[in-house]
Amino acid sequence: MTSPETPRNNPPEQEANEFSFTNDPRWKQTIAQFSDYASAQAAVDRLSDAGFDVERVTIVGLDVRVVEQVLGRLTGGKAALRGAAVGAWFGVLLGLLFGLFAPGFGWLAIVIISVASGAVWGALLYFLGHLATGGRRDFDSLKTLEAGHYEVQVEAPYAAEAARLLADQTAHPGD
Repeated sequence: MTSPETPRNNPPEQEANEFSFTNDPRWKQTIAQFSDYASAQAAVDRLSDAGFDVERVTIVGLDVRVVEQVLGRLTGGKAALRGAAVGAWFGVLLGLLFGLFAPGFGWLAIVIISVASGAVWGALLYFLGHLATGGRRDFDSLKTLEAGHYEVQVEAPYAAEAARLLADQTAHPGD
């Protein structure tokens, strides 16, 4: 008959100084929750100011969602202008790189030709890319990740000390 296996959701009994850094959530305890990242960051800063070893702290964003902010209508002309700008910057980089090996003021001609070529090709490629969508995405947007709330977690052996320091700092904000 075999004995039941020990549950794996608890860390093994070890001395605090034997713990090493891990991303395993079983080794961390939540000491505070915040509705915004700035507050969680401020809590970690308070721990740091109190002399706590902040390498043992993690800020975890939970209830993550994708937010897409629509910036405006995207037309073929706007796509071409954006492509021209990107291509021009790429042309500047290539022109300066190849211009390093040009004698005299030949580098300036190389940079100008590279910028112009990059702008033309960029505009063409972005315009064609916009046309290829067939009108399925005629808007410009910016996607971001946002968390619903944030937790400050600390490695389990140090969680009580961190919670105490955070409570002391919250109770005496002028110290």
